[in-house]
Amino acid sequence: MKIYILGICGTFMAGIAMLAREMGHEVLGSDAAVYPPMSDQLAAAGIELRDGYSADNLDLDADLYIIGNALSRGNEQVEIILERGLDYISGPQWLSEHLLRERWVLAVAGTHGKTTTASLLAWILEQAGLQPGFLIGGLTRNFGISARLGAAPFFVIEADEYDTAFFDKRSKFLHYRPRSLVLNNLEFDHADIFDDLDAIKRQFHHLMRILPRNGLAIVRSGDPHLEAVLEMGCWSPVHHFGDQADSDLQLLGDQRLLDRDSGRTHRLELSLPGHFNRLNAAAALLAARHAGVPIEVGIEALRDFRGVKRRQELIAEARGIRLYEDFAHHPTAITETLGALRDNNEGRLFAIFEPRSNTMKQGVHRDRLAAAFDAADQAWLYDPGNLDWSLEALCAERPQKLHAFDDLQQIVVRLLNEARPGDRIVLMSNGGFGGLPRRLAQALEDSGREDSA
Repeated sequence: MKIYILGICGTFMAGIAMLAREMGHEVLGSDAAVYPPMSDQLAAAGIELRDGYSADNLDLDADLYIIGNALSRGNEQVEIILERGLDYISGPQWLSEHLLRERWVLAVAGTHGKTTTASLLAWILEQAGLQPGFLIGGLTRNFGISARLGAAPFFVIEADEYDTAFFDKRSKFLHYRPRSLVLNNLEFDHADIFDDLDAIKRQFHHLMRILPRNGLAIVRSGDPHLEAVLEMGCWSPVHHFGDQADSDLQLLGDQRLLDRDSGRTHRLELSLPGHFNRLNAAAALLAARHAGVPIEVGIEALRDFRGVKRRQELIAEARGIRLYEDFAHHPTAITETLGALRDNNEGRLFAIFEPRSNTMKQGVHRDRLAAAFDAADQAWLYDPGNLDWSLEALCAERPQKLHAFDDLQQIVVRLLNEARPGDRIVLMSNGGFGGLPRRLAQALEDSGREDSA
């Protein structure tokens, strides 16, 4: 079968492309913004990428068109598909019908930490010899890819609450048929889709409704919004993880975990910094245990976990300066990322942020944004020119720390001039950031060679 994918470079749709290709289909597709790491992964797999959604780019002899949720009415290719009565489907529905129906699905949902937790879980299952399939919204360094079929029955999936497609407004995760379900946390996000937090809770409640009674919900303890979801109805066993004393897997500090089932205390050796990553690991350990992997085996596997691209990823180091890239685009994620990088390091920390998400563009988190950069010494915020609020006004509230820029090259030049040995720079965006990560990494490395010449 020949499959054409619209929005093929999105983190989810790229995974769909990889799975379809592995199943033996001919796969190609288009996107408006082709950028790594997904574009690199697809190119390496031999999948043809077409830049833009022009009519000329659309392959009219495809057997099926999979349409990503970033596409809407008015898109030239979407309109042609509808006009000609061509067969189309959403990515989540295709996945459900062609792959997940016969699999033990381990789904990871929540506002934050989905990609890392799903990656940790897949790696634990892999090290236990279970050869899981997976579809994750990022490139796990241990696997080097974001999706694969794996061996039955286990399949790990990052379960996003965002809507499915312009023709299916249900949350994507309602298509996934989970048997093991991780609920990491719950906050308001995706203001372009949801009116308020209660609307998101209802989608999570619908997710709980399809979890079978022989399934398991793995829920972070002490999260009031997740507890509210459980109170709306729960028909499956629940295990908790977190800091609270009644957690089934409790974080004790000093990277220790107490397993209440066995009464044993384990030491968690994790290369990823930050308390939130220890929570992610605890969730993955409980989910893996539901699939039959003992906690001890999971702990051993995590010692070799190498992280996920664009999650606190070190992308360059020169002149004693370290450059990181991170996907953080919500105040909570920004706070946690910067706090983790600040721990046990005396150098200065520069945070470079692009408010790119639809929620950020609308200014929903505007009042929380300034405080999110408290752990940074300097926060440089890039104005993409399409915000519904004033970035300059926000920076004026904390002029000693917050600075607004509308020119990416100016950011590169100033950072090269101001950064000194021992400093760390972290670039945060849920998109390509105008190529800034590569540009700055190259400039930093070039300046390092010049200094050593």
